Amino acid sequence: MCSPLHRPGDPLAGAGRRTFLRATALTGAAAGLAGAGAAAAPAVASTAQNAADNVASWQPDPDSPRFTFVVMPDTQYLFDGASLSDEPVKASLRYILEHGRDENIVFLSHLGDLTEHGLEDEFAPLSAAFGMLDHRRVGYSVLAGNHDIDSRTDDQRGRTPYLDAFGPRRMRRLPTFGGATPDGYNTYHRFRAAGREWLVLALDWRPSAASLTWARNVIAQHPRTPVILTTHELVYADRYGDEAEFAPHGKKHLWDELIADQDQIFLTLNGHYWPAARTVRKNTAGHDVHLHITNYQNRYYGGSGMIRLYRFDLARNTIDVETLSPWILGRDAGELNELERGEIEMTGPEDSFSVPLDFEKRFAGFAPVPARGPRPASKLLVPGTVAYWRFDGEHREGTPADPALRVKDLSGHGNDLVRETVPGSPADALRWSGSHHPDQPGHGSLYFDGGKPPLHGAYLRTATNAPLNAKTFRSGYTIEAFLKLPADWDAGRNAWSAILSRRGTLGAAGKTGGDPAEPVATLSLSDGPGLQWAAAPLNQPTAITNWSHELDRETWWHLAVVNDSRHTTMYVDGCPVARNPATRTHGLATLGLPWLLGGYEYGGTLDQLLRGWLGDIRIVERALPVRHFMNA
Repeated sequence: MCSPLHRPGDPLAGAGRRTFLRATALTGAAAGLAGAGAAAAPAVASTAQNAADNVASWQPDPDSPRFTFVVMPDTQYLFDGASLSDEPVKASLRYILEHGRDENIVFLSHLGDLTEHGLEDEFAPLSAAFGMLDHRRVGYSVLAGNHDIDSRTDDQRGRTPYLDAFGPRRMRRLPTFGGATPDGYNTYHRFRAAGREWLVLALDWRPSAASLTWARNVIAQHPRTPVILTTHELVYADRYGDEAEFAPHGKKHLWDELIADQDQIFLTLNGHYWPAARTVRKNTAGHDVHLHITNYQNRYYGGSGMIRLYRFDLARNTIDVETLSPWILGRDAGELNELERGEIEMTGPEDSFSVPLDFEKRFAGFAPVPARGPRPASKLLVPGTVAYWRFDGEHREGTPADPALRVKDLSGHGNDLVRETVPGSPADALRWSGSHHPDQPGHGSLYFDGGKPPLHGAYLRTATNAPLNAKTFRSGYTIEAFLKLPADWDAGRNAWSAILSRRGTLGAAGKTGGDPAEPVATLSLSDGPGLQWAAAPLNQPTAITNWSHELDRETWWHLAVVNDSRHTTMYVDGCPVARNPATRTHGLATLGLPWLLGGYEYGGTLDQLLRGWLGDIRIVERALPVRHFMNA
C-alpha cells in the first residue's frame, strides 16, 4: 500500500532548508568568529532559542515507512577549556527541532568526545544546549568518549562531570529512555518508527564484561527488536581511506564478545577516528552488519557541529545518508569565509551515500513477518459490491482450466464468468496458479497465455444475461484487480491486451469523439507496459483516459480505478498515478454487452489476449477510499 510520509500540504523533507534556517536568525550564530560583534551573540542566541521554542512539539509519525535517525559525532574541539563555541551544536539541535516533522526525526545519538578534557566547565554549555531537546522531550542518547572521562579505566570509574551532565538521572525524563547499567555509563533507548519498535544501545568508551552481559540481556529482553549500536570506538578508515576496518578494541571486545552473536544488531555507529568510512561484515548468523565511522573534528572549526542524517525508507529498502552543518548552512552565503564554504555539506562517497537494505529479509531471523493468510470472500463484500471473482481453491499448479470453466460471482449477483478460447489455442492457454499478491484475499490466480501474431489464448467473459452488463454506475465505481506480468512479456506480441474490458464500441454507443472502433471501457496494458483506463462516461462525447507509469515484470501489482461521480482516479498499489485527468466524469456507457477478463476487442472483434496472471477482481458500485481496497 502507498503510505507517504508527507501529508498533503506538508513541506517536503529538506525543502527550503537554507531559507528556513535563516529565518530563525542563524545568520548571526557565529558572529564572534571575526572578533567584532561578540556583544551581539547573546541576542542572536536568544532569538534562535525563541524560534526553537515556537516550533511544533516533537511528535514523530510512528507508522510512516520513512524516518530519520540523526548522529552527532565528536564535538570536543568546540568545548576545549576557555575556547567554548556552543553555537554550532545549538544550530544542529535547532535543526532537529525545526525539521522534526518534515524529516520525521525520531532520535539523536551523540557518539562521544563531547569535550576536550571532560571538565565540568566544558560540559556546562553543552548540557545547557541539550536542554532544548529536553524541553521538547526529544529522544536522544549521549555516550562517553575517551576525552570525557579517564580513558585508562572501564565503566566502573565512579562519578564524573560527564555522568552528572548526561547520566541516567537526566535521560530517564525522556520518553525513549529504557534503562542503564548500575554505573550509569551504558544506556539503552527505544523509539517507534515504521510501525515497529527500534532499540539503541549507547555503550561506554570501555564497557566492562558486566556491561557487555547487560547489553546481551537487554537485547534478549527485546527479542524482536532491531538494534542500532552506538559507541565511541569500533572501526576506523584503512590506510587508503576507502574502507573501514576494526580497531583492536573494537574487534576483540565489541565484535567478538557482543555484536557478532547478536543478529538483531544490524548497524553500528562510532566516532573517535577520522576520516569517515564504512564497511559490511557478516555476523555468525551469516547476515550483514553495517559498521560506520563518522567524525569531522579534524575539519574546519572542529567540524562545525556536523550532523549525519540517516534517512530510513522501508518502502524503498534503503537508508539514505547525508552529512551537513546546519550552523554554516543557515548563514547568509555572502558572510561565509573561504573555509566555511567547503563545510556546508559533505558530499564525498563516505559522507553522502545510500545503503540498500531489505529490512524484512534482514530482520527475518528474529522478527519474521508472517505471510498474510487468505481472507474469506464474505469479508470482501463491502456495501455496493456488484461482482467479485477469485481463482483460489484446490487446483494443482499449472493444470489447465476446464474448457467449460465457470467462475462464480461471489457477490451473489449472478455475474458469473465463462471461458472462451481462440480456435487452435492449446488447452493450457488458461491455467491455474498458486501465485498471488502477498496482500491478496484469495491465494491463487489464473495464468492467461495469450498474444499475437497469430492471435492465440483464452479469456473469460460475463454470462450473456449477467446484470453487470447493463450497469451504468451513475453513482460512481471502484474497479480493482491484482496483476503480474511474466519476465518474457513483450510489447511486440503482448501490448494492448486488456485486464478487464467492456464489449461494444464508442461508435455504437453514440460517442462522436476519438476512435469509434475502440471499446466503451478498457483497463489495458500499453507497450510500456503501463496501465491505460480508457472509458466513455455518460456525460462526455468520447472516452477519457488515465495512464499509469510502467510496471515491472515478475511483480504482483494491485490496480484500482475509482470514480466518485465527478472524477476518475487510477491507483497502483494504493498510490494515485500522475496522469489522472481533471475532466469531470460520471457513469459508464454500455450497450448491455458482456465484460471480458483478459480479452480486448477492436471494432467489435477480438484483437488481443492477455499474457500474465490475474488474481482477485472486484467491482463496487461506489467510490471506495484507499483504506478499503482489497490489499489494505
